[in-house]
Amino acid sequence: MSSFEITGGYELSGEIIPQGAKNEALQILCAVLLTEEEVTIHKIPDIRDVNFLIEILKDLGVKTEKIGDESYRFCARDIDLDYLLTPEFRAKGSRLRGSVMILGPLLSRFGFAYLPKPGGDKIGRRRLDTHLEGFLSLGADFQFIEEEGVYKITAKNHKLHGKYMLLDEASVTGTANIIMAATLAEGTTTIFNAACEPYITQLCKMLMRMGAKIEGTGSNLLTIHGVESLRGTTHTMLPDMIEIGSFMGMAAMTQSEITLKGVDIHQLGNIPQVFSKLGVKSRQVGNDLLIPKQESYEVASFFDGSIMTIADAPWPGFTPDLISIALVVATQTKGAVLIHQKMFESRLFFVDKLIDMGAQIILCDPHRATVIGHNHQTHLKGIEMTSPDIRAGVALLIAALSAKGKSTIHNIEQIDRGYQKIDERLRNLGAQIKRIS
Repeated sequence: MSSFEITGGYELSGEIIPQGAKNEALQILCAVLLTEEEVTIHKIPDIRDVNFLIEILKDLGVKTEKIGDESYRFCARDIDLDYLLTPEFRAKGSRLRGSVMILGPLLSRFGFAYLPKPGGDKIGRRRLDTHLEGFLSLGADFQFIEEEGVYKITAKNHKLHGKYMLLDEASVTGTANIIMAATLAEGTTTIFNAACEPYITQLCKMLMRMGAKIEGTGSNLLTIHGVESLRGTTHTMLPDMIEIGSFMGMAAMTQSEITLKGVDIHQLGNIPQVFSKLGVKSRQVGNDLLIPKQESYEVASFFDGSIMTIADAPWPGFTPDLISIALVVATQTKGAVLIHQKMFESRLFFVDKLIDMGAQIILCDPHRATVIGHNHQTHLKGIEMTSPDIRAGVALLIAALSAKGKSTIHNIEQIDRGYQKIDERLRNLGAQIKRIS
C-alpha cells in the first residue's frame, strides 16, 4: 500500500491541464459494446478505475489499441459472452462500480447480461434500482442469483421494447444505462426526470454520431427512437469538472494563482458560483480558467443574514463529488458555512481528520457539518491519516498542502482511482509531495 508524504504551507503557481472526465469515461467506454465497428476515443484519463474498466472490456473480447497518450481505438465485433459467467468476471466486476455500465449495451445488443454486485467508494447506500427498473420497463426480466452473487437480466425474446418511464431518481449512471439499452430497442422510449449532466449530453452526442435517434439532449425529458444497429465513431471527452473544482479549492487553500488550461467556465454549471460563495474568484482568460491569488476568502451570506449553506443537488445544482472540497475550503474562509451532503450518508465522516489538523468543524449528523473558517490566520497542522474514498482523499490532500508541517496520507490507491498522476502534476506547480511505498 502506497502513501503520499506532503510538506505543506508552500504557495503554488503555474498551469495545469485537467484530465478527461472520469465519470464520462465510464459511460463512453461501455458504449463501444453497442457496435461491431471501430470506435476511437480521445482524452481518456490514465486512472485506476478507467484502466480497470478497459481491462474488463478486453477480457470480454473487445479489441483495444492504444494510439496515443490519451487515445484508444476499440472494436467490439467478437464478444465472449461466456466470460460473463466466469469467476474471473465476478471478481473483477465486483471491484469496480463503473462495471454496472456494461449492462445496458449488452442487454440491448445481445439480449442478456450478468453483473456481480459492483464495488466502489464506501460512502453509503448506492442503489441500482434506477438501472434495474429501467430495464424492466423496457421488457427485461431480472433476478439476483444469491449463491453466485450476480444479477441476471434477460430481454424477453432477446429484444427490448421502448416505453415511457418516469425515473424515481435522476441518476446519472442509471439514465446513461437506460439510454444505451434503448438505442437498439424496438419502438420509442421516453425518459422523464432523466439526469441532464454534461456526461449524459456527451453520451447522447456520441450515440447520435453512431446513428442513434435521440431527442431532448441536455434536458430531463429524453426520447429515444430505437434503430437496428449502430456504427463506429470518434469521440473526445470533456475536461473533468470534478478535478477542475478540486484545483479551484487547492488554489484557495494554498493562496495560490493557478491557470487551468483548456477549461470553459460555461461547461462547469454552477461550480464557479458555489466557490464564489466561499470567496474564491475565477475568470475566463481566452481558453483557460484563471484562479487568482487572494489574501482572504470571505463567505457570502444570504439576504436575511442567515448562515451560508452549500448543498449538493442534481445538475445543474452543485455536484456531490465536490462537497468534500467545498468543506475543506470552508475551513480557511472568513465566516461560517453549513455543508449539507444530501445524497450519501457516509461522505462527511472524513472530517475527523480535519478536526485533528485543527479545523473548526461540528458534525451535526451524517449529512451536515458546520464549518467555522480560520481566515488563514490559524493554519492547519500536518498529521498522519488514511484516505477513505476518492473525493475525501483529495480533500485531505488539499488540506495537507495548506497545512504547516508534514502530513502522510495512506491508502492513496483510492486517490489514484480518480486523479491522473496527481503527485507529478502537483510537483510541477511547486508542491512538496512524494509517493512512498
